[in-house]
Amino acid sequence: MNAELRRRAYLNAMQVASWLPRVELPFAAPSRPELLVQPEPVVESRPTPAPTPQVSASPVPARAEVPAAVTEQVRERPRIEVPKPGSSAAAREAEAASPVSEPAPRERAQPAPRFSLQLLRAGACAVLVELPTGEPFQSRDPAYLLLKDLLRAAGLPDSPQLIGEPVRWPLLVRGSMDQGPEAALEFVQSFIAARLEEQEPCSCLWLVGMPAIRFAGEADAHSYNRELQIEGLGAAWALPGLELLMEEPARKAELWQAMRRVRQRWLTSV
Repeated sequence: MNAELRRRAYLNAMQVASWLPRVELPFAAPSRPELLVQPEPVVESRPTPAPTPQVSASPVPARAEVPAAVTEQVRERPRIEVPKPGSSAAAREAEAASPVSEPAPRERAQPAPRFSLQLLRAGACAVLVELPTGEPFQSRDPAYLLLKDLLRAAGLPDSPQLIGEPVRWPLLVRGSMDQGPEAALEFVQSFIAARLEEQEPCSCLWLVGMPAIRFAGEADAHSYNRELQIEGLGAAWALPGLELLMEEPARKAELWQAMRRVRQRWLTSV
């Protein structure tokens, strides 16, 4: 809706049939000539009082005389002034043309992400891996067998130890607690830092899968196969998820090239 249509909608809502702008309005229709003629102000005429007939009657007690000035004020009626056809219309036009202030939209809370992570310990490395099914690994799960192959290729023990229970997000199904991405990031990093303090110092933290990379390393898919430095957690290495590696086997070659560069970090500390 342009400015002219909005202006006419405001005037129709106020039941204003005729109006004149004070200045030329952009994109406005041309004014009609008959509306530019200012009518003369109408003054209501005062009727002439009829003469009072004199009636002879019995003498009446004399009334108190009223001053002439007071009588003149009573007889004089107020004059009705008709406003000029530009004053009120201009005010209504200015009011209609002014933008209507709308309340600022409330910022919507971001939806809670959903993921399941498991923290493991394999030699000198800690592994934060995404659980593809949301449940702990079983010994014959294809994803777990692939993880064992990766650890074996990296020169680490292929039977990692569990550290704590899986981290499932959101924590609560219902409730008013903030469970958005920022809260998830803070919780995951605090959980890892607390668990690693209970273990021997690790040389590198593996982040396997996008939820682990995002909510522990504050990174995205562009960080696959790259090293990260996380404040409070130290050195980390970002890997694609186990399901993604099984669906796209071509990623394993790039992963192996990156592992050859990074594996020296934990092999030297063994």
